[in-house]
Amino acid sequence: MMNILIADFDRKFVEELQRNWSVAGTNLLVCSDDKTLMPLIKKTSIDLAFIEVPFLMLDNMDLISYLKERQPGIEIFVLCDDRNWQGAASAITRGASSFLKKPVTLSLLESTASKIQAQQQNKSNTQLMESQVLDSLLGDTPEMRKILKTVYKVAPTNSTLLITGESGSGKEFLANVVHRYSKRANEPFVPVNCGAIPENLVESELFGSKKGSYTGSTADKKGLFESANGGTLFLDEVGELSLATQVKLLRFLQSHEIRRVGETEARYLDIRIIAATNRDLQQAMHEGRFREDLYYRLNTFHLQLPPLRDRKPVIPNLIRYFILKNKEAQGKEIHDLEPIALYALTKYPYPGNIRELENIMEHAIVLSEGGVIKLEDLPEYVQVEAREKTVAIPHIKDAGGLKENASEPVFDNAEDAEENEKSVENPLGKPIHFEPISGKTDSAGLLTHNPTKFITHNPAPAEDEEILSLDEMERRHILHALSICKNNKTEVCKKLGISRATLWRKLKELKIEMDGGED
Repeated sequence: MMNILIADFDRKFVEELQRNWSVAGTNLLVCSDDKTLMPLIKKTSIDLAFIEVPFLMLDNMDLISYLKERQPGIEIFVLCDDRNWQGAASAITRGASSFLKKPVTLSLLESTASKIQAQQQNKSNTQLMESQVLDSLLGDTPEMRKILKTVYKVAPTNSTLLITGESGSGKEFLANVVHRYSKRANEPFVPVNCGAIPENLVESELFGSKKGSYTGSTADKKGLFESANGGTLFLDEVGELSLATQVKLLRFLQSHEIRRVGETEARYLDIRIIAATNRDLQQAMHEGRFREDLYYRLNTFHLQLPPLRDRKPVIPNLIRYFILKNKEAQGKEIHDLEPIALYALTKYPYPGNIRELENIMEHAIVLSEGGVIKLEDLPEYVQVEAREKTVAIPHIKDAGGLKENASEPVFDNAEDAEENEKSVENPLGKPIHFEPISGKTDSAGLLTHNPTKFITHNPAPAEDEEILSLDEMERRHILHALSICKNNKTEVCKKLGISRATLWRKLKELKIEMDGGED
């Protein structure tokens, strides 16, 4: 239900609107005197407002700024006549959407309301679709589902957020998600790397400067705070700010006002602040490098992003996401990914997190041929564990002995095999096939469709492939390991990832006889 406010001193006009209003899915609130307007606004969430010019200044308070601060997504139309149209024009500079010249008709108000209602419904549908994408890219673990649940609740508010996590874990991406789900989504999202601005320029870069305020200042300059007015300012690596700049940031959070360098006039800005850091701010506070009062101002809500190595199930969806994102840039269509390549990608620990995975996928796409990403297309340091785990087991008919460069993964223990199978939704050793990749990403890098369920099975096994029982396959694998390790049971246990007790039990169960061998 969309709440619509109509505030006009013409009581008869307001009462007529209230009697005849017919836009479905809306709740009409009317006001014809200044004494009841503020109580009405304070107790009700307003989505659309039609306000006559004389209402715009109540008790020396700017009603436009007040409404926009409470609900950034509100649409405000100012009602004016020939005598006060300048007040309407001024209101537009402060955030009103447009003005309607009186006398206005019921049909005009209803058509305007229906148009805004349709726009908000489309935005809601888009956000629902994006939430499905986000669940696929970020929400495959309990920790990420908890984070996304908080995001969906906090995003529509004006509350500040502090996002922490290792470098490359997706802090800016998550901040962009918060912005996209807020009522500021159509306003600027301005990311700022606080650590990349030289100390002597940080104040003028953030808050702007007046011409001649410092050497080299040849014109008035608008700062990044002003560039984000109406939208969201993302302060990445906020822990890098100097104590002097921290004081100015704290002052802004308290008053929403800034002063350009060299000016005495304060400027009111409507900005939501999202801060992020990979540092331990509590330790920085203890050491006197970060202000405690600023920390608590920023930390209204705290989102701790886990590293990529702690959310491995999401890697296949991220792989598809980066394939799609690089599709146009690299001019390559990727439709297949070798099982051993996917195994290598899921086992790599990613010290650089999501940013490193993106770089790895770009590397692989550039080197790939024929639309297939192979193990050798990945950087060598990503291939290491997969090559160590890849051994040949002679269980295929006419295999002709051992293969030096096996192309399918064989795992040292059941946990690895099970993890791989879960991650690719594919039987062990079967080729992986991508459904045709379609869609695109927007300017923020978010997908415009759901990328899940992108791996399928090749349905038909080879007719001449021998089917072994699990016991027989396990027996052959252990025999192979014993052969490779020259019956050194300690080495066998290490390679297979099992204890000596488990090895002895398996030898007994599978009736494998052997000499004492080396220990």
